Amino acid sequence: MIAMSRRPSPDRGTSPRFEDALAHADALYNLARHLTRNADDAEDLVQETYARAVRGWDGRDGEASLAAWLFRILRNAWLDRWRRDRRSPLDAEGDPADAPDAAPGDDAWLRNDLELERMRGLVAEEIEAALATLSEDARTVVLLDVEGFTETEVAHVLGCAVGTVKSRLARARAALRARLGDYAHALGSRS
Repeated sequence: MIAMSRRPSPDRGTSPRFEDALAHADALYNLARHLTRNADDAEDLVQETYARAVRGWDGRDGEASLAAWLFRILRNAWLDRWRRDRRSPLDAEGDPADAPDAAPGDDAWLRNDLELERMRGLVAEEIEAALATLSEDARTVVLLDVEGFTETEVAHVLGCAVGTVKSRLARARAALRARLGDYAHALGSRS
């Protein structure tokens, strides 16, 4: 299931301490989970990101925000791992989301809550499926956008021009709208 967290407030203007980097762990894990499609690999990737951050802390680029710097490290670590393993990131299969088994209840409100949770699960699964159809670059730019990064910060993370980020984001959003629109249309025709 998609679990996006709000990233901490911008860290510009002050010299961040390494402890400030730990505030980004959840957001880093979210991106790592989508890149690796495996919870254990995502945890390993976040650990590797922090290990690299510790080693490179003194040489940190003061132009980029701390969050953008950490996300760039994560993405580079993932690319290094992918190249080292010589396998496509799309071949990796994630663990299936474990949906909690609901105990049947006699109360109408409980049945309504369970139905609402099932519907949320279906929507989350469809969003996951739509994200999975995107290229790695498109998926990354969408997830960073959802995390609240500016286009300039996303460009720094991806190591490309801001114009490239804008065009990737526009194409990715259009693809997601089309995919999710197909889903909504199919769902509406079932009713």
